[in-house]
Parts: sequence; C-alpha cells; structure tokens
Amino acid sequence: MQSYTIGQAARLLGVSPDTARRWADAGRITTHRDEGGRRLVDGRDLAAFSAGLARSGAADDGTPYTSVRNAFPGIVTAIKLGDVAAQVEIQAGPHRLVSLLTREAVEELGLEVGMEATARVKSTNVHIDRT
Repeated sequence: MQSYTIGQAARLLGVSPDTARRWADAGRITTHRDEGGRRLVDGRDLAAFSAGLARSGAADDGTPYTSVRNAFPGIVTAIKLGDVAAQVEIQAGPHRLVSLLTREAVEELGLEVGMEATARVKSTNVHIDRT
C-alpha cells in the first residue's frame, strides 16, 4: 500500500503542511514513521480521512481551490468494478470526482483505493491519469 508524507497528504487534502501536522498531532490523521523517521500516512487511511473531511465541510477554510487546465490531483477513494465497466471516485481537496471507464483501463493503470491519481476534466468527460 502506498504511503504519503505529511506534505504530500496536505497537498492532496488541500491544506497546508502545518495543518496536516496539527491534525496528525491531534490524532485526527493516523501516522507512522519510516526507517528515516519521516511521518507517513497510509493511503487507505488518507482516502477515508479525505472523504470524511469533504463530507463534513471541514476543509473549507477560505482557501480558494483552483483547477489548472482542469486537472484535479487527488486520492482514489472508491473503485467499483463490473464485468466490463468500472467507476472510480477521486477526492481532490473538497472536490469529489467520479469517472466511468472500462475495467481494463482501471487494471492497466493499476488503480487502487488510497493511490494518488489526477482527474482531468473536459466538458462532461473525466479522464484518470495515474501519478
């Protein structure tokens, strides 16, 4: 499972690294240390926290969220696989994006819950890039 540094987690949550550190210190985000002593957040834990944060509206601290070239970097929070089609949800800061794509595309990208990914939006289509 992929893990994220506090800085990476902060970027995916749309908050400052200091805010993510305070949340970790308060026990809101579960962290562990790697062999180098860096604090890391498990991808699944970050995905669950990100989705919960968006539902509660707690991430809205007045910071403007922007989309450069309609790219939304975030974390995969859910994947529903069918025989042919799939549904992938990404939480990008306060934005929840859902893309319908082929099961084959999900498998080729190796997408998993807790993985960092970027949703690219053009008109009514959402494309997923693995980052």
